Amino acid sequence: MNTPEQFNPEEWIIDRDGNSALAIRFRERLFCEQSPYQTVEVFDTYDRGRMLTIDRIVMCTELDETSYHEMLVHVPMLTNSQIRDVLVIGAGDGGTIRELVRHEEIRQITMVEIDEVVVRASQEFLPTISSALTHPKLNLLIDDGIKFVREAAENSYDLVIIDSSDPIGPAEGLFTRSFYQDVYRCLRPGGLATIQSESPSFNRKVFGEINQCLKGVFGKEQVYPYLVFIPMYPSGIWSLTYCSKQGAHPIKDFNRDRAIKFAQEQNLSYYNADIHQAAFCLPTYIKQMGNS
Repeated sequence: MNTPEQFNPEEWIIDRDGNSALAIRFRERLFCEQSPYQTVEVFDTYDRGRMLTIDRIVMCTELDETSYHEMLVHVPMLTNSQIRDVLVIGAGDGGTIRELVRHEEIRQITMVEIDEVVVRASQEFLPTISSALTHPKLNLLIDDGIKFVREAAENSYDLVIIDSSDPIGPAEGLFTRSFYQDVYRCLRPGGLATIQSESPSFNRKVFGEINQCLKGVFGKEQVYPYLVFIPMYPSGIWSLTYCSKQGAHPIKDFNRDRAIKFAQEQNLSYYNADIHQAAFCLPTYIKQMGNS
Protein backbone atom coordinates (compact mmCIF):
# COMPACT_ATOMS: atom_id res chain seq x y z
CA MET A 1 0.00 0.00 0.00
CA ASN A 2 1.30 3.44 -0.92
CA THR A 3 1.66 5.87 1.95
CA PRO A 4 -0.15 9.16 1.28
CA GLU A 5 2.19 12.10 0.99
CA GLN A 6 1.75 14.98 3.36
CA PHE A 7 -0.69 17.51 1.93
CA ASN A 8 0.90 20.83 1.02
CA PRO A 9 -1.80 23.31 -0.07
CA GLU A 10 0.79 25.38 -1.93
CA GLU A 11 1.18 22.51 -4.46
CA TRP A 12 -2.51 22.33 -5.42
CA ILE A 13 -4.97 24.19 -7.62
CA ILE A 14 -8.42 23.83 -6.10
CA ASP A 15 -11.31 24.64 -8.42
CA ARG A 16 -14.36 24.96 -6.19
CA ASP A 17 -17.73 26.46 -5.49
CA GLY A 18 -19.27 26.69 -2.04
CA ASN A 19 -20.03 22.98 -1.75
CA SER A 20 -17.60 20.90 -3.84
CA ALA A 21 -14.17 21.09 -5.43
CA LEU A 22 -11.63 19.52 -7.78
CA ALA A 23 -7.97 19.58 -6.72
CA ILE A 24 -4.99 19.17 -9.08
CA ARG A 25 -1.42 18.94 -7.83
CA PHE A 26 1.37 20.73 -9.69
CA ARG A 27 5.17 20.66 -9.72
CA GLU A 28 5.79 24.29 -10.54
CA ARG A 29 4.22 27.42 -11.92
CA LEU A 30 5.63 28.23 -15.35
CA PHE A 31 3.82 31.47 -16.09
CA CYS A 32 1.85 34.11 -14.20
CA GLU A 33 0.64 37.48 -15.42
CA GLN A 34 -2.14 39.78 -14.33
CA SER A 35 -3.85 41.11 -17.44
CA PRO A 36 -6.34 43.99 -17.41
CA TYR A 37 -9.06 41.33 -17.09
CA GLN A 38 -7.80 38.37 -15.06
CA THR A 39 -4.85 36.40 -13.70
CA VAL A 40 -3.45 33.98 -16.30
CA GLU A 41 -1.25 31.11 -15.12
CA VAL A 42 0.33 27.96 -16.56
CA PHE A 43 1.37 25.08 -14.30
CA ASP A 44 3.33 21.88 -14.82
CA THR A 45 1.22 19.18 -13.16
CA TYR A 46 2.23 15.70 -12.01
CA ASP A 47 -0.14 13.66 -14.18
CA ARG A 48 -2.00 15.98 -16.59
CA GLY A 49 0.85 17.73 -18.37
CA ARG A 50 0.74 21.49 -18.47
CA MET A 51 -2.38 23.27 -17.28
CA LEU A 52 -3.83 26.70 -18.06
CA THR A 53 -5.85 28.49 -15.40
CA ILE A 54 -7.64 31.83 -15.28
CA ASP A 55 -8.18 33.28 -11.82
CA ARG A 56 -7.20 29.81 -10.55
CA ILE A 57 -10.06 28.16 -12.48
CA VAL A 58 -8.88 25.31 -14.71
CA MET A 59 -9.25 26.03 -18.42
CA CYS A 60 -7.44 23.06 -19.94
CA THR A 61 -4.71 20.48 -19.41
CA GLU A 62 -2.57 18.80 -22.03
CA LEU A 63 -3.80 15.35 -20.99
CA ASP A 64 -7.50 15.72 -21.64
CA GLU A 65 -8.18 18.97 -23.50
CA THR A 66 -9.00 17.07 -26.69
CA SER A 67 -12.35 15.88 -25.35
CA TYR A 68 -13.63 19.44 -25.03
CA HIS A 69 -12.13 20.89 -28.21
CA GLU A 70 -12.98 17.94 -30.46
CA MET A 71 -16.61 17.85 -29.36
CA LEU A 72 -17.06 21.62 -29.58
CA VAL A 73 -15.84 21.65 -33.20
CA HIS A 74 -16.50 18.31 -34.89
CA VAL A 75 -20.12 17.91 -33.82
CA PRO A 76 -21.27 20.89 -35.93
CA MET A 77 -18.64 20.43 -38.65
CA LEU A 78 -19.63 16.81 -39.27
CA THR A 79 -23.33 17.63 -39.22
CA ASN A 80 -23.20 20.41 -41.83
CA SER A 81 -20.75 19.92 -44.69
CA GLN A 82 -21.45 23.41 -46.11
CA ILE A 83 -19.64 25.40 -43.39
CA ARG A 84 -17.14 27.82 -44.95
CA ASP A 85 -16.92 30.91 -42.73
CA VAL A 86 -16.49 30.46 -38.98
CA LEU A 87 -16.51 32.91 -36.08
CA VAL A 88 -14.95 31.86 -32.77
CA ILE A 89 -15.40 33.91 -29.60
CA GLY A 90 -12.81 33.24 -26.91
CA ALA A 91 -10.63 30.17 -27.48
CA GLY A 92 -7.39 31.89 -26.44
CA ASP A 93 -5.62 28.58 -25.80
CA GLY A 94 -5.99 27.71 -29.49
CA GLY A 95 -7.42 24.20 -29.18
CA THR A 96 -10.64 25.06 -31.01
CA ILE A 97 -8.68 26.55 -33.91
CA ARG A 98 -6.44 23.47 -34.10
CA GLU A 99 -9.53 21.30 -34.55
CA LEU A 100 -11.20 23.64 -37.06
CA VAL A 101 -8.24 23.72 -39.44
CA ARG A 102 -8.51 19.95 -39.82
CA HIS A 103 -11.53 20.69 -42.04
CA GLU A 104 -10.21 21.70 -45.44
CA GLU A 105 -13.60 22.98 -46.61
CA ILE A 106 -13.42 25.93 -44.21
CA ARG A 107 -12.55 29.15 -46.06
CA GLN A 108 -11.88 31.54 -43.18
CA ILE A 109 -11.86 31.55 -39.38
CA THR A 110 -12.27 34.76 -37.41
CA MET A 111 -11.27 34.44 -33.77
CA VAL A 112 -12.00 37.20 -31.25
CA GLU A 113 -10.24 36.86 -27.89
CA ILE A 114 -10.36 39.70 -25.37
CA ASP A 115 -7.14 38.87 -23.53
CA GLU A 116 -3.86 38.73 -25.45
CA VAL A 117 -2.13 37.35 -22.34
CA VAL A 118 -4.05 34.07 -22.70
CA VAL A 119 -2.94 33.78 -26.33
CA ARG A 120 0.67 34.64 -25.53
CA ALA A 121 0.91 32.23 -22.58
CA SER A 122 -0.62 29.43 -24.64
CA GLN A 123 1.70 29.96 -27.58
CA GLU A 124 4.76 29.89 -25.33
CA PHE A 125 3.86 27.13 -22.90
CA LEU A 126 1.11 25.05 -24.57
CA PRO A 127 2.39 24.51 -28.14
CA THR A 128 0.48 21.27 -28.74
CA ILE A 129 -2.79 23.13 -28.07
CA SER A 130 -1.99 26.50 -29.66
CA SER A 131 -0.25 25.14 -32.77
CA ALA A 132 -2.80 26.56 -35.26
CA LEU A 133 -2.90 30.14 -33.97
CA THR A 134 -0.64 31.18 -36.85
CA HIS A 135 -2.60 29.27 -39.51
CA PRO A 136 -3.15 31.25 -42.75
CA LYS A 137 -6.94 30.74 -42.62
CA LEU A 138 -7.13 32.38 -39.19
CA ASN A 139 -7.82 36.06 -38.62
CA LEU A 140 -6.99 36.51 -34.92
CA LEU A 141 -8.35 39.68 -33.30
CA ILE A 142 -7.62 40.82 -29.76
CA ASP A 143 -10.93 42.51 -29.09
CA ASP A 144 -14.19 42.36 -27.17
CA GLY A 145 -16.21 39.46 -28.58
CA ILE A 146 -19.50 40.89 -27.31
CA LYS A 147 -18.90 44.15 -29.15
CA PHE A 148 -17.66 42.33 -32.26
CA VAL A 149 -20.79 40.18 -32.53
CA ARG A 150 -23.04 43.17 -31.84
CA GLU A 151 -21.46 45.05 -34.75
CA ALA A 152 -21.16 42.08 -37.13
CA ALA A 153 -23.18 42.15 -40.33
CA GLU A 154 -26.25 39.97 -40.63
CA ASN A 155 -25.85 36.56 -42.24
CA SER A 156 -22.03 36.65 -42.04
CA TYR A 157 -21.11 33.18 -40.75
CA ASP A 158 -22.00 29.54 -41.25
CA LEU A 159 -20.81 28.57 -37.77
CA VAL A 160 -20.30 30.50 -34.55
CA ILE A 161 -18.44 28.84 -31.68
CA ILE A 162 -18.55 30.34 -28.18
CA ASP A 163 -15.49 28.92 -26.42
CA SER A 164 -15.73 30.90 -23.21
CA SER A 165 -14.72 30.56 -19.59
CA ASP A 166 -17.27 30.56 -16.75
CA PRO A 167 -19.82 33.43 -16.57
CA ILE A 168 -17.70 35.66 -14.34
CA GLY A 169 -15.38 38.53 -15.16
CA PRO A 170 -14.94 39.35 -18.88
CA ALA A 171 -16.95 36.26 -19.94
CA GLU A 172 -20.09 37.23 -18.02
CA GLY A 173 -21.61 39.08 -20.98
CA LEU A 174 -21.31 35.95 -23.15
CA PHE A 175 -24.18 34.38 -21.22
CA THR A 176 -26.92 36.95 -21.93
CA ARG A 177 -29.97 36.95 -24.17
CA SER A 178 -28.81 40.05 -26.05
CA PHE A 179 -25.50 38.36 -26.92
CA TYR A 180 -27.20 35.20 -28.19
CA GLN A 181 -29.59 37.34 -30.25
CA ASP A 182 -26.58 38.93 -31.91
CA VAL A 183 -25.09 35.47 -32.55
CA TYR A 184 -28.36 34.41 -34.18
CA ARG A 185 -28.47 37.56 -36.33
CA CYS A 186 -24.95 37.15 -37.72
CA LEU A 187 -25.54 33.50 -38.66
CA ARG A 188 -26.57 32.72 -42.21
CA PRO A 189 -29.84 30.82 -42.72
CA GLY A 190 -29.09 27.20 -41.90
CA GLY A 191 -26.09 28.23 -39.82
CA LEU A 192 -25.04 26.57 -36.58
CA ALA A 193 -23.65 27.61 -33.21
CA THR A 194 -22.00 25.54 -30.51
CA ILE A 195 -21.71 27.01 -27.05
CA GLN A 196 -19.88 26.12 -23.85
CA SER A 197 -22.87 25.73 -21.54
CA GLU A 198 -21.41 24.73 -18.17
CA SER A 199 -21.83 21.60 -16.08
CA PRO A 200 -25.34 20.25 -15.40
CA SER A 201 -23.90 18.84 -12.18
CA PHE A 202 -21.49 21.52 -10.94
CA ASN A 203 -23.30 24.59 -12.36
CA ARG A 204 -26.91 23.42 -12.49
CA LYS A 205 -28.57 26.83 -12.31
CA VAL A 206 -26.42 28.31 -15.08
CA PHE A 207 -26.89 25.25 -17.30
CA GLY A 208 -30.66 25.52 -17.04
CA GLU A 209 -30.68 29.28 -17.61
CA ILE A 210 -28.43 29.08 -20.67
CA ASN A 211 -30.55 26.44 -22.36
CA GLN A 212 -33.81 28.26 -21.66
CA CYS A 213 -32.30 31.46 -22.99
CA LEU A 214 -31.03 29.77 -26.16
CA LYS A 215 -34.43 28.18 -26.80
CA GLY A 216 -36.01 31.63 -26.53
CA VAL A 217 -33.63 32.93 -29.21
CA PHE A 218 -33.21 30.00 -31.61
CA GLY A 219 -36.49 28.19 -30.97
CA LYS A 220 -37.24 25.18 -28.79
CA GLU A 221 -36.73 22.65 -31.58
CA GLN A 222 -33.41 24.18 -32.65
CA VAL A 223 -31.44 23.80 -29.39
CA TYR A 224 -29.82 20.54 -28.26
CA PRO A 225 -27.48 20.28 -25.26
CA TYR A 226 -24.96 17.45 -25.38
CA LEU A 227 -22.46 16.02 -22.94
CA VAL A 228 -18.71 15.55 -22.83
CA PHE A 229 -16.67 13.97 -20.06
CA ILE A 230 -13.73 16.10 -18.94
CA PRO A 231 -11.81 14.87 -15.87
CA MET A 232 -10.08 18.24 -15.45
CA TYR A 233 -13.41 20.01 -14.76
CA PRO A 234 -15.32 19.76 -11.45
CA SER A 235 -17.77 16.83 -11.51
CA GLY A 236 -16.18 15.49 -14.74
CA ILE A 237 -19.38 16.00 -16.73
CA TRP A 238 -19.76 19.10 -18.88
CA SER A 239 -22.22 20.34 -21.45
CA LEU A 240 -22.02 21.99 -24.84
CA THR A 241 -25.11 23.19 -26.68
CA TYR A 242 -25.82 22.84 -30.39
CA CYS A 243 -28.04 25.56 -31.88
CA SER A 244 -29.38 25.78 -35.41
CA LYS A 245 -30.81 28.69 -37.38
CA GLN A 246 -33.40 26.50 -39.07
CA GLY A 247 -30.56 24.25 -40.19
CA ALA A 248 -29.28 20.72 -39.76
CA HIS A 249 -30.47 18.47 -36.93
CA PRO A 250 -27.45 17.08 -35.02
CA ILE A 251 -28.68 13.47 -35.23
CA LYS A 252 -31.17 13.23 -38.10
CA ASP A 253 -28.82 15.03 -40.51
CA PHE A 254 -25.62 13.48 -39.17
CA ASN A 255 -23.47 11.79 -41.82
CA ARG A 256 -22.16 8.81 -39.89
CA ASP A 257 -19.95 7.43 -42.65
CA ARG A 258 -18.29 10.81 -43.14
CA ALA A 259 -17.65 11.10 -39.41
CA ILE A 260 -16.13 7.62 -39.19
CA LYS A 261 -13.75 8.39 -42.04
CA PHE A 262 -12.79 11.81 -40.66
CA ALA A 263 -12.11 10.59 -37.11
CA GLN A 264 -9.90 7.79 -38.41
CA GLU A 265 -7.96 9.95 -40.87
CA GLN A 266 -7.37 12.67 -38.27
CA ASN A 267 -6.52 10.18 -35.52
CA LEU A 268 -8.85 11.95 -33.08
CA SER A 269 -8.54 11.22 -29.39
CA TYR A 270 -12.15 11.57 -28.16
CA TYR A 271 -14.59 12.27 -30.98
CA ASN A 272 -16.00 9.45 -33.08
CA ALA A 273 -19.32 8.70 -34.76
CA ASP A 274 -20.69 6.76 -31.80
CA ILE A 275 -19.77 9.50 -29.32
CA HIS A 276 -21.41 12.10 -31.57
CA GLN A 277 -24.72 10.30 -31.39
CA ALA A 278 -24.48 9.18 -27.77
CA ALA A 279 -23.61 12.67 -26.50
CA PHE A 280 -27.17 13.82 -27.20
CA CYS A 281 -28.67 11.00 -25.09
CA LEU A 282 -29.24 12.90 -21.85
CA PRO A 283 -30.03 11.46 -18.42
CA THR A 284 -33.59 12.26 -17.37
CA TYR A 285 -32.59 14.78 -14.71
CA ILE A 286 -30.55 16.78 -17.24
CA LYS A 287 -33.43 16.76 -19.74
CA GLN A 288 -35.67 18.12 -17.02
CA MET A 289 -33.19 20.85 -16.13
CA GLY A 290 -33.00 22.01 -19.73
CA ASN A 291 -36.79 22.09 -20.04
CA SER A 292 -37.70 23.63 -16.69
